[in-house]
Amino acid sequence: MSVEKIDTLVVGGGQAGLAMSEHLGQQGVPHVVVERHRIAERWRSERWDSLVANGPAWHDRFPGLAFSDVDRSVGPDDFAAKETVADYFVAYAGKIAAPVRCGIEVLKVERKAGRPGFRVETSSGVIEADSVVAATGAFQRPVVPGLVPPRAGIAQMHSTGYRNPAQVPEGAILVVGSGSSGTQIAEELLEAGRRVYLSIGPHDRPPRAYRGRDYCWWLGVLGKWDAVAREPGREHVTIAVSGVRGGHTIDFRRLAAKGMILVGRTEAYAHGTIGFVPDLVDNLERGDANLRGLLGEADAYVARYGLDLPEEPEARIIGPESDCTTRPVLSLDLAKAGITTIIWATGFAADYGWIELDVFDAEGKPRHQRGVSAEPGLYFLGLPWQSRRGSSFIWGVWHDARYLAEQIVIQRKYVDYHLRSGRGP
Repeated sequence: MSVEKIDTLVVGGGQAGLAMSEHLGQQGVPHVVVERHRIAERWRSERWDSLVANGPAWHDRFPGLAFSDVDRSVGPDDFAAKETVADYFVAYAGKIAAPVRCGIEVLKVERKAGRPGFRVETSSGVIEADSVVAATGAFQRPVVPGLVPPRAGIAQMHSTGYRNPAQVPEGAILVVGSGSSGTQIAEELLEAGRRVYLSIGPHDRPPRAYRGRDYCWWLGVLGKWDAVAREPGREHVTIAVSGVRGGHTIDFRRLAAKGMILVGRTEAYAHGTIGFVPDLVDNLERGDANLRGLLGEADAYVARYGLDLPEEPEARIIGPESDCTTRPVLSLDLAKAGITTIIWATGFAADYGWIELDVFDAEGKPRHQRGVSAEPGLYFLGLPWQSRRGSSFIWGVWHDARYLAEQIVIQRKYVDYHLRSGRGP
């Protein structure tokens, strides 16, 4: 079987892979992007029906294409539906003429013996590449805790398997996870008339908008998108935010007032009973403190620069207390509570099993500096906090891709110098 030889191989045809392709193309670096399914496949097949982008269209996009260029009905302050987001990436691939090959899965990446570069086994053959960019991101393998055994007789699914309320069996539902996914799914089920329990852990709870500006704008002018390091102990804190129905601020107490039963973090299961950590009130108060803190910083910014933005004192009003917040539930007999389904909105784990190189820590996460690994020629893109807080967003990954393209070009120049000296293979 013949072996294809290329300069740079980009693995993944989502937002990271396309951003990488654009910058490599601008730098004149020959490359190929391989995607095992379709472009932006996860947006189409691994998200629920009503999902919309969490950032407004004016903000969460690539610089060279507006959402309205793909769908004229999407205004700058709208939150694009998931199919529109997928269509956006397909359109962008066409705009930049990205050399994407779909339906090709990468099976193994290994260093070529005694020579620079990599040997890559794919479902369509072997590729030898001088550089490889793993642009699959960190959200690859859904995490479902093995807490509740299958014999418990409870339907269980990860949030990637949820589509709509009609799909969920009759009975009450426990949603585990209070980030954007868990919160939005729980709210949708509640509005569909279902009895919903929501297990809440530590979280940030920013305002969807404040004083006429979306929170994405506030994080920008306050310099928070460019924060380069997380606070110690807050590496895994999730953000509860929603773009549904034009966007609204998540207030868990208001959801409880509408009938949602809030509980603390899920920690144990035995004999049909599930147990929760007694941390519900603390988690809610910390989330409220995060909200108030951002509002305070925004007010200070308005005052400092004399901006004509309307005051919004009602933004500080916290929803009323409910029985579940004043007397938190610490355990539930699932049968007695009528819970027939658990939806695990518990995030994802990285899965780089196809990279057979010593570049990962004990948790399987890449060891890197801004996406540049310790293995010459191997790069990572699309990681949370890769260079800054905004790295996971569409615009953030675009900037990270530009940096990696520059690093690849620099390395190519060193190799070219070596080859011109007549001393290299």
